[in-house]
Amino acid sequence: MAAKEYPRLKLDRSMQMYTEAKEICPGGIMGIRRPYNFVEGEYPIFLERGYAGHIIDVDGNDYIDMLCAYGPIILGYNEPEITQAVQAQLEKGFCFSLVQPIQNELERRLVSLIPCAEQAILVKTGSDATSLAVRIARGYTDRKYILRCGYHGWHDWCVEVQGGVPEEISSLTIEFEYGKLDDLEEKLAAHKGEVAGVIITPVGHPNAKPVMAPPPGYLEAVKELVHAYGAVLIFDEVRTGFRVSMGGAQERYGVTPDLGTFGKALANGYAISAVVGKREVMQVAEKKVFVSSTFFPNSLEMVAATKCLDILEREKVPDSLWKRGTQFLARLREIAERSGMPVTVSGIPPMPYMTFNPHPADKEKTYRARREYFYTQTIRRGLFIQPYHHWYIAHRHTDADLEKALTAIEEALDLTARRFPIGS
Repeated sequence: MAAKEYPRLKLDRSMQMYTEAKEICPGGIMGIRRPYNFVEGEYPIFLERGYAGHIIDVDGNDYIDMLCAYGPIILGYNEPEITQAVQAQLEKGFCFSLVQPIQNELERRLVSLIPCAEQAILVKTGSDATSLAVRIARGYTDRKYILRCGYHGWHDWCVEVQGGVPEEISSLTIEFEYGKLDDLEEKLAAHKGEVAGVIITPVGHPNAKPVMAPPPGYLEAVKELVHAYGAVLIFDEVRTGFRVSMGGAQERYGVTPDLGTFGKALANGYAISAVVGKREVMQVAEKKVFVSSTFFPNSLEMVAATKCLDILEREKVPDSLWKRGTQFLARLREIAERSGMPVTVSGIPPMPYMTFNPHPADKEKTYRARREYFYTQTIRRGLFIQPYHHWYIAHRHTDADLEKALTAIEEALDLTARRFPIGS
């Protein structure tokens, strides 16, 4: 039976609150959460609450959330064990002039789990972690250039929108293309003796289409090349950490960098991240490189992270995500092939993705098919995914959730193929 169109969602409260927000905040909402990154008028803007693998907006609409707060939700929303641990810590206090014992416990745990970790520093956000790793690399090498591949946050050295950033800063960071070793080598050679560090997202380039697992031997070759030029190798594992394995992509793919940055899934939504790495490199943060923030030592996030790691290990969550994600990707490929649409299924099992490929004769139609129609139909069916970002599978997504997600995608592709016959 052919799929049918679903009616537009009721989003009156979200739209009203957005109008109010624009009066008191530039643009109403910051960054990638702004409505124009979704489909304006079709997606909710304000959420009320979450449970398991679902979110509910302020108008009462319930969605299977495969964006997972852009990655931090690895277990599910409102995890009772984590909430209870945080509440117990609240009774003791969490913001002091000195650190609390939980810092040692969590850092010791990270050192035991992550291959490159001989020491650890706890910070708050992914951008904090990548920026600190870059500062450590510069402090260790006394060099200034950074080569990058991936999205590494919003700080001056790596932000992709250059407004407000002096050229003297942005020019010290040079991008290279994922999977192309000759591109990296060419840029290392062009700045021989000046490159402090190379930071790379080990699983594909999140902005690339398709998102890709590392080609065989690629990460090994990157490491060899970076070290040949005397630079520090940094794996940005803010997305991959604890999802692809407990020790991150470096454990799964067997390549150990000098430094690693971790965040997002570390505490299932609480704001904490970490820089870990080899003792020799990390030591510059003791005296040579300055690291300090009023809120870095706050313990609530550390307690949440410790409890999250307990659950991840006890329930073998990375193994489960890999197994279920493998099945999801296989089904998604079958659906994509049957649809006849110009789409590519990519990603890795815990982080699946599907992209629309611009048809040479119908680029504008392909864009409209993807943005104006496919994602309109998936959100109306209660599947929360985003046109410009890969998806995630959470531990609390049930088999029924994933089945419903696949059905929503299949029906949306069917409707899109009939509405926008690409190439005809």
